[in-house]
Amino acid sequence: MYNSKITGLGFYVPDNIVTNDDLAKMIDTNDEWIQERTGIKERRWIPEGSEDTSSVMGAKAARIAIERAGLTKDDIDFIVFATLSPDFYFPGCGVQIQEMLDMRTVGALDVRNQCSGFVYALSVADQFIKTGMYKNVLVVGSEFHSGGLDKTDRGRGVTVIFGDGAGAAVLSRTEDNNKGILSTHLHSEGKHAKELIVAAPSIKHWVPEILAANDENDESYFPYMNGTFVFK
Repeated sequence: MYNSKITGLGFYVPDNIVTNDDLAKMIDTNDEWIQERTGIKERRWIPEGSEDTSSVMGAKAARIAIERAGLTKDDIDFIVFATLSPDFYFPGCGVQIQEMLDMRTVGALDVRNQCSGFVYALSVADQFIKTGMYKNVLVVGSEFHSGGLDKTDRGRGVTVIFGDGAGAAVLSRTEDNNKGILSTHLHSEGKHAKELIVAAPSIKHWVPEILAANDENDESYFPYMNGTFVFK
């Protein structure tokens, strides 16, 4: 069995810095309160009008990681993309950065495990390499939180924490048993699932409710398929 090791790392964050004092102008909070509870002084938020999205930021981080690994895009065998803020309900972000990076038609898998998503993505990549299925796997974690935060006093407990940005890692095969990821251990506790949740949109809170509060002629909430193209 092979081992997997991290051969390249990359990250990207927007230039726009939002300090705790900036947040205090929007919601009932202050720098001291935030730092005492979280240690956070500032975060990056994608500014209005920017072309950055979860997939765009992920692609920028991925380019750096691939270069630092001493590889090219054509050396990547598979993509695992972790996010809770995808550009679309579907398709996933993994296939989007495959196109953005002009890569071969490699497989791409999205992981939706929220804050632990990148750890899960690393574990998935590790297993692919250890079984000998792939040699180089690109792992990306990217989040565009600021666009979906409740920027009122009601949501301050969450809003003060989260920022936008992306990180990427290239995992590569090694036959050196003294290097690489020794093992990964994943756990969950579903009984607390509703303690940190975005309840809608979902199948239970879906198109009718959304359309009632917005434009009933907006088709973007419904699945779309170019049937002729997909069939071919």
